[in-house]
Amino acid sequence: MRYEILYDQAFPIVKAYLEQGEGLKAESDAMIAMSPTVDVTGGVDGGIIKGIARKFSGESFFMQYLKANRGPGEVLLAHAIPGAIVPVQLDGSYGLRVQKNGYLASSDGIDISTAAQNVLKGLFSKEGFFVVKISGRGLVFISSYGAIHPITLDQGQEIVIDNGHLVAWPDYMSYKMEKASSKGWISSFTSGEGLVCRFTGPGTIFIQTRNPGAFKSWIGSMSK
Repeated sequence: MRYEILYDQAFPIVKAYLEQGEGLKAESDAMIAMSPTVDVTGGVDGGIIKGIARKFSGESFFMQYLKANRGPGEVLLAHAIPGAIVPVQLDGSYGLRVQKNGYLASSDGIDISTAAQNVLKGLFSKEGFFVVKISGRGLVFISSYGAIHPITLDQGQEIVIDNGHLVAWPDYMSYKMEKASSKGWISSFTSGEGLVCRFTGPGTIFIQTRNPGAFKSWIGSMSK
């Protein structure tokens, strides 16, 4: 599928070019314009159970299906918050884990479901018990709050990331939750940093330069 990402600084849109018979799926409110040759329908991808699981992971219960049924066409897609959109090409050899609100759209051949985290990660991760599971062969568009910055680790290399800044990571990467401060829980929370994720390479992690939770707290403090 051919595409362009326009206005990619703060308020990007995806301009996808569909050949006749080609389609894509997206979050339920992602489409902002399309050619008259394109049809859009709504549905629950993978059935009711998968739809409910996606809802728990922070994504939409329903999805949009866009298909160029009557000839080639164009589709414009965007997400709700100010931030980047980044394309990731999957070859089927691995999948992605994506934090809530991080999935925007994907081409044919990509399956969207959920993955359950273990109890410890689910209780303390800002992603909750479920994260979005993306697999298959094709193109995926992930979105963020702020810019998206990729961090590539070599074999055995480690990095510590605040979990409020996570966007996506390969499903083969190992990681564990830790408190941010080595001096104890009180020090972690009074420093403004709670829990972090320690990733071990190889692999590339996508992080967002702004923290939605921190912004929500700031908005709340301004309204008092």
